[in-house]
Amino acid sequence: MAAALENELEIENEDYYSLLNVRREASQEELKSSYRRLCMLYHPDKHRDPELKRQAEQLFNLVHRAYEVLSDPQSRAIYDIFGKKGLEVEGWEIVERKRTPAEIREEYERLQRERDERRLQQRTNPKGTISVGIDATDLFDHYEEDFEEMPGGGFPHIEINRMHISQSIEAPLTTTDTAVLSGSLTTHNGNGGGNINLCLRRVTSTRGWGELEFGAGDIRGPLFGMKVFRNVTARCFVTAQCGMQFSSRGVRPSASTMMARHLDQNTMGYLQWRWGSESAMTTSIVRDTKTSHFTLALQLGVPHSYLMMSYQYKFQDEDQTKVKGSVKTGFFGTVVEYGAERKISRHSVLSATVSIGVPQGVSLKIRLNRASQTYLFPIHLTDQILPSAVFYATVGPLVVYLAVQKLIITPYVRAQKEQELEKQRVDSASDIAKKKNEAESALVLMQESVRRIIEAEESKMGLIILNAWYGKFVTDNSQKQERAKVIDVTVPLQCLVKDSKLILTEASKAGLPGFYDPCVGEEKSLKLLYQFRGVLHQVLSGDTEALRIPKQSHRIDAET
Repeated sequence: MAAALENELEIENEDYYSLLNVRREASQEELKSSYRRLCMLYHPDKHRDPELKRQAEQLFNLVHRAYEVLSDPQSRAIYDIFGKKGLEVEGWEIVERKRTPAEIREEYERLQRERDERRLQQRTNPKGTISVGIDATDLFDHYEEDFEEMPGGGFPHIEINRMHISQSIEAPLTTTDTAVLSGSLTTHNGNGGGNINLCLRRVTSTRGWGELEFGAGDIRGPLFGMKVFRNVTARCFVTAQCGMQFSSRGVRPSASTMMARHLDQNTMGYLQWRWGSESAMTTSIVRDTKTSHFTLALQLGVPHSYLMMSYQYKFQDEDQTKVKGSVKTGFFGTVVEYGAERKISRHSVLSATVSIGVPQGVSLKIRLNRASQTYLFPIHLTDQILPSAVFYATVGPLVVYLAVQKLIITPYVRAQKEQELEKQRVDSASDIAKKKNEAESALVLMQESVRRIIEAEESKMGLIILNAWYGKFVTDNSQKQERAKVIDVTVPLQCLVKDSKLILTEASKAGLPGFYDPCVGEEKSLKLLYQFRGVLHQVLSGDTEALRIPKQSHRIDAET
């Protein structure tokens, strides 16, 4: 983990584009101009002091390496696609020099394929589901009966009447073959059973795959099935599945097929036919956008036919909150569902859904997704539609969630983030110390150039950087106890001024000469106070925002 983090930091802090302060689309002339400017600043022959000469040599070599990579079309294409890590892959020396980025990507993937195959045996994708069905009908139905004469003083009786546990793991055999082993156990009112399945999947091409399934259980007997997937066109795909279930009653064949088509960028249409013990024809339209998810489905079949419509609204917040509602009506009756879903930690999502139907009654379904594990708690409240059951099923989870969020989740997430940041700081301490020393050395080397730039700008009332800070600024009154983490970057920014202009590209400022990251893993900004044409200005910019001064600025009073 620490090694991976150090690699990530190295790539971020030594971004070649940021180091040369050029756009990612920069031409060869722009690269050469920036390189010459930095060479004049850091060339070792300009310094007589041995220590300054050594520092200048290190920075000069770093700038030279960046220019060497970006000025070569092949190396630049590799760097743009894969970063510094791509330049370190063995085997590039045998690649022809005249390659397009697409050909380079293909060659890179080929060179890494052997390493990927060695890692396959160490990778699994465990998935599991635990469902606990709870019968809580006595909470509401007992008011309609006389419980005073019953043992226990009439306290409502709540019991677990259903449990289901399933687990699956994947075992990649080759880059195209995968084995999936799964099993499940189910119990309901004292009766239960289980089954185990083995699935072998092969990716035949970029357009399709197929799988074979073998299963056995203590209730239905052996199972054999096949499934294939095929991309018909770029906007249409088809799946087909068939199977045979062997039991004491004989062989039960089944088959299904589904065709899906992209109707537009955000809309999919599905047409499914299923034959077997529950034959049906289903058609549905699903529209998924950044802010909403809509589904309309119609099924005609035996024994179930229904019309279903659902809508989900996605809030654009950090917790990825969603509210949803659906209506489903058919021969079995009508069911209305509504609920909400929210991310409570980095890997956990909690949702609650209230189901109201005839003749099902009122139920509350609680779901917790933790990484690849799912925990379900369907709670049956009443067989009838009672206003009290609907009220408590709606308000109860909300009150409990707010209390748990305030007292447990928020403190836990805050402590977890602080621990991760602290670990990140410790793991990257040596790298940051190195970057800090490089930045301090760059500041010493910039002094003479900055003095000449300031004299030239003052003579024509040009751009003078009075103060500049980079890092995390604490402006929220609720965070007064938190200390700002900033560094003074007045000198390196003044050194970048040319012809009364300061241009910064859309890249992390931590890679600029004279800069380093003062708060690893935290959001950073750049704050400038400068003078142009005798007028003071102030600018606050995000870390990766492009900045052009003095074209856009905010004027402030001299006292500020």
